[in-house]
Amino acid sequence: MSTKAPEIPSPEQRLNLLKNRVKPTLALAVGLGIAGGFVLIAQALIVAGLVHRVMVNGAGYREVLPQLLRLPPLMLVRAALSWASERVAFAASALIRQEVRNDLFQRLLDAGPLRLKGDRAGEVATVIVDGVEALEGYYSRYLPHLAVMAMVPLSILAAVVPADWISAGIMLFTAPFIPFFTILIGRGAERLNQRQWQSLARLGGYFLDRVNGLATLRMFNASRREAGMIARISDDYRLATMSVLYVAFLSALVLEFFATVSVALMAVIIGFRLLKGGMAFQDGFTVLLLAPEFYLPLRLMGNYYHARMEAIGAAERIFSMLDTPVAPRPLAPCPLPAITPLRICFEDVSFRYTPDSAPAIDGVTLSLTSGERVALVGPSGAGKSTLAALLLCFALPEQGRVMVNGVDLAQCDPDQWRRLVAWVPQRPHIFHGTMRDNIRLGRRDAADPDILRAAGLARCEEFIARLPQGLDTVIGEQGAGLSGGQARRIALARVFLKDSPLIITDEPTAGLDARSEAMVRESLNELARGRAVLSIAHRLATLEDADRVVVMNEGRIVEQGGYEELKGAGGLFARMAAAGEGP
Repeated sequence: MSTKAPEIPSPEQRLNLLKNRVKPTLALAVGLGIAGGFVLIAQALIVAGLVHRVMVNGAGYREVLPQLLRLPPLMLVRAALSWASERVAFAASALIRQEVRNDLFQRLLDAGPLRLKGDRAGEVATVIVDGVEALEGYYSRYLPHLAVMAMVPLSILAAVVPADWISAGIMLFTAPFIPFFTILIGRGAERLNQRQWQSLARLGGYFLDRVNGLATLRMFNASRREAGMIARISDDYRLATMSVLYVAFLSALVLEFFATVSVALMAVIIGFRLLKGGMAFQDGFTVLLLAPEFYLPLRLMGNYYHARMEAIGAAERIFSMLDTPVAPRPLAPCPLPAITPLRICFEDVSFRYTPDSAPAIDGVTLSLTSGERVALVGPSGAGKSTLAALLLCFALPEQGRVMVNGVDLAQCDPDQWRRLVAWVPQRPHIFHGTMRDNIRLGRRDAADPDILRAAGLARCEEFIARLPQGLDTVIGEQGAGLSGGQARRIALARVFLKDSPLIITDEPTAGLDARSEAMVRESLNELARGRAVLSIAHRLATLEDADRVVVMNEGRIVEQGGYEELKGAGGLFARMAAAGEGP
C-alpha cells in the first residue's frame, strides 16, 4: 500500500507558524485595536445624541455639558489604544524578525561552506537584511488588523441594527465586495512581488560580486561594461517595483470607490427617509457617523494585503535558506582522544557532493603526523579542497573513515575538533576593528603579551609599530589599508595565538612580492615545528618546504613522495607542467 507523501507547507503557512512565538503579544495588540473600536462606537453615539438634543430638542449649553465632557477622555483613550496597539504589534514583529535573522545566521553556520557554494554572498545578504525586514508589515499590520477587521465592523453593525436595519442591510451587502476585489487583485500582486524579490536578490548578488572584483575589472578595462550590466539589472528591478506599485494604487482606488459609493448610497437613502419622516434624526446621524468607520478596517485591510504579498515573496527565499541541509553531526559524540602526538589517517575515503555527481574524493588513503608537512598538489577539481573540508568536518565521508589517533572523526563533536585546527586561507578575512581584535580571533581570552608574542612570531611587529596607534589602530573591512602580505601575516598571528596541533593552509604566499613571501614562509616554517601541517599547494615554492608531496587527480592520489624525487627530469611535475596542470 502506497503512503501519501507529507504535504509541504506553503510560505504563508510557515509565516503563520512563526507567529506562535509571539502569540500573546499579538493577541494583546488585537485586543487593544478592538477596544479602540468599541470606544469609537461610544463616541459616535454620544456625538449623535448631543447633536440631536441641540438641533432637534433645542437643548442649551448647560444641559449638554455633562455629555460634552465625556468626549475628550474618550478621544484620548482611543488615541492611546491606537498608539499602544501599534507599538505592541511592532514589538512582536521586531522579536520575530530578530529570531528569524538569528535562525538564518545559525543555519548558515550549521550548514558549513560546502553546502553554501552555490549561494552568492550578495543574495544571502539581501535575504538576511531586506528579506527579513519585509516581514515587518505582515506581523505588525496585516495579522493584527485581520482580527480587527473581523470584530470592529461586526460591532459597528450590531450598533447600527437597532438604529436602522435598512442601513445595516446595505452595509452587510456591500462589505464583501471590498475583500473580494482585494483578493482578486492580490493574486496578480503576489506574482509581481515574487518577481521583484528575484530581481532584488540578483541585483544584490551581482553588485557585491562586481564591487569585490572592482580592481580586476579596472585592470582588464571591463568596469564600464559591468556598470552597464548593473544598470540593466537595476532597470529590471525598477520595472518590477513600478508594477507592484501600479497594482497597489489600482487596488486602493477600487477599495476607495466601493467604500465611497456605499457610504454615499446610505447617505442618500437616509436623507430621503428623514425628509419623509420615516426615520429619527438621531438614528440617521448615528448611522452616518459609523458608516465610514465600518468600511475603514476593510479599506485598510486592502492596503495591508500588499504587506502580506511582500512578506510571502521574501519568505520563499528565507525558508529556502532555512531548509539548507546542515552538516551531519553525531547523535552521541565520542570524546576526542589525546592529541599529542597527533596522527591522522584517511582510510579508503570517498565523497561526492550529490548522489548523481562524480566522486570528488575516490578511495583516498593518506596519513599525517605531528612534525610532518604534507603538500597536496594537482589540477583544479582534483579534490584537494574537498579533502581539507572532510578534515575540517564540513562533511562526512560517503565511504571510509578519517581517524584521529585511532578514533573515527565522524563520531566526534565537530566544534570540539575545530578548536584544535587552524586554517590559513589564500585570502584571509580581516574584519573592521582594531589590530588587537583581529589577531585575538585566534583566542578570544588572549592578553596583550600573548598577542604581541604571536604578532612577533608572524613578523607583524614591524608594520604594527608604524601604525598610528599600534594594536589599537582600526583596520577597514577586508583589510582596507593593509597590503596582501600584511593581511596574511595577521592570519598567521591568529594561528600562532591559537597554538593548534593541526594547521591547514591554502597557498598563503600566492600573489605576494618576494619580500612578503619570504617573511610568510619564515613564519610558516616556524609555525610548523612540532605540528601536523596539510598544505594545498599551487606553487613550487610551497612544495620545497614540504616533507611529502601528494599529487591528486580526479579525486585520487596518483603519486606521492619527496619534492626532489618528483621534480626530476621526466618526473610527474614535468609531465604535469607540459600538460598545463602543474603547480
